[in-house]
Amino acid sequence: MIATINNFQVDLSKPIDISIPLSNTDANPIAWYIEKPVIDPVRFGEWVGKVSEGMSSTNFNNILFNPHGHGTHTECLGHITREFYSINQLLKQFFFIAELVSIELEDQDRDFVVTKEALVSALEGKTPEAIVIRTLPNAEDKLSRKYSHTNPPFLDEDAALFLRESGIQHLLIDLPSVDKEKDEGKLLAHKAFWNVTHVNNLNSDARLDATITEMIYVSEDIPDGTYLLNLQIASFENDASPSKPVLYAIVNTEI
Repeated sequence: MIATINNFQVDLSKPIDISIPLSNTDANPIAWYIEKPVIDPVRFGEWVGKVSEGMSSTNFNNILFNPHGHGTHTECLGHITREFYSINQLLKQFFFIAELVSIELEDQDRDFVVTKEALVSALEGKTPEAIVIRTLPNAEDKLSRKYSHTNPPFLDEDAALFLRESGIQHLLIDLPSVDKEKDEGKLLAHKAFWNVTHVNNLNSDARLDATITEMIYVSEDIPDGTYLLNLQIASFENDASPSKPVLYAIVNTEI
């Protein structure tokens, strides 16, 4: 099915899902010192909400998870502000032109960092609505990696500032956070991208409509380039929601 969006033609029959599914298995990725998700049937006395156990006509599960630590999620600036802001209220559009770029990490005294210089080189002057960052090396174990206490790679503050000043509204990356795991709560990249200077009294020019999506996975067979992004979230009134970003290849730009 070919659709025309913003003078781009895309094939909606060929979605490229760059989210990581959430499961209650040891294969689920984990960050921030928590345990794996819990998916269990509801129990009332001897009754169990699971068809295979013979007591229920339906499967009826409770799910306990953390959006920030258990997989692909999209967050708004409410993640770092004293005042409550909901991703469900701030993200109101869901289709964007996105640029997928592969970035070699720079070793800065045992910190592996996405730098401004690498982003400038990869974007080649383009200013898309969204950027999808695939860090290199791109091992498949990103799908199940246990990040806690490992000092994962992160985004340099100047790189986040460059993205903001370029007008990029939506940042997607295959890391558990755009910031260093143990940074004494500075959150420099989050603050730079959202233009948050006062977390206790939000500045008037903070970017309420900008989002950060973390813990994606972009496989090796997907080439860098321009895509249509469908950024799907669940309707949680929370600073973050599990999400399902989907890319569609541009098949024609000559409309």
